[in-house]
Order: sequence, then C-alpha cells, then structure tokens
Amino acid sequence: MNASPQRFVLAARLLHWSMAIAIIAMLFIGVSMVSTVGWWHPRLLTLHRPLGIAILLLAAVRLAVRLTNPPPPLPADLPGPQKLLATASHWLLYALMIAMPLVGWGMVSASGTPVILAGPIRLFPIAPHDIGLYGILRQAHTVLGISLFLVFLAHMCAALLHLLIRRDGVFDSMALHLLRRRPARP
Repeated sequence: MNASPQRFVLAARLLHWSMAIAIIAMLFIGVSMVSTVGWWHPRLLTLHRPLGIAILLLAAVRLAVRLTNPPPPLPADLPGPQKLLATASHWLLYALMIAMPLVGWGMVSASGTPVILAGPIRLFPIAPHDIGLYGILRQAHTVLGISLFLVFLAHMCAALLHLLIRRDGVFDSMALHLLRRRPARP
C-alpha cells in the first residue's frame, strides 16, 4: 500500500462532488424526459435547462481550478497505460461537461424556443432557428449524453477500484472530510 498522495484543493473537491450530484440528477432527468409524455415533460424541462446551464458554469469554474491547481500525482506503481487512460478520461469528462450543455442550448435555440432559466430569465439563442440544425443537435445531445453516462460510470468504477481494491489513496485525495478513510491506528 502506498502512502496517501496529496489532496486536491478544497475548491476542486467541493466542485467535484456537487457536480457529481448534479450530473447524476441531470442524467436521470434527461432519461425521464425522453421517456415521458404528458404533464411530467414540461416540469422536467423546467429542471433540465437551468441545471444544464449550472453544470456548464460549474464546469468552467472547475476547469479554471484544475488549470491553476494541478492534481496530485497518480501512484508511482500505476502502470503507464492506466495513467494515460486516467488522464484522458478526466479531460474527456471536462469536454463532455462543457459540450453537453452547449449542444443542448444550441438545440433549444435552433428549435426557436426560448431558453428559459426561471420565470422571466431567458438566455440568448446561440444558434439560428433551423429545424434541420435542431435535428442534428438533438442527435448530438443524445450521443453526448450516452457518452457522458458511460465515461461517468467508468470513472465511478475506477474510483471504487482505488478505494476498495488498490487502497492507494487516490480516492482519499478527492474525498471530502466525512468520506475520507482514516488511517489505521498502530
């Protein structure tokens, strides 16, 4: 067992866990929206749009925190291909957390529907009203959503691998105080 690596800065840890909750909620809301008709659909949309914009803003802040505060090093005994995969999957998560809401915003803009955040608060359109573009962006939003789910699932599996099998401190470096494992007492 390796010594615990240094930890991510508090801002990174808070953003990580709050975004994890938001993304899980968004994935459930998104799946519910496409499988629901009737009175639930508009209610789900009123949650989906502002939550998507919140995720976009939080992802931008999180990226800035990441670029100004490098992550702790991965364990030295982690094989090179796994280190490369870990780094690539993190950057893919950032890309998806930014692309998903932007494509969704563009899709709604292309539909000609205003992007309503809450009450009278509306976002400006970022795409022209074009039904063909809407169709392309809707498909892209679906593909990105499935991709985000799969990468998120792989990320969770890797976190559990580090926590339960390797016990190398990687999970502890991102854990909040209440979730951190305490070192065994001598």
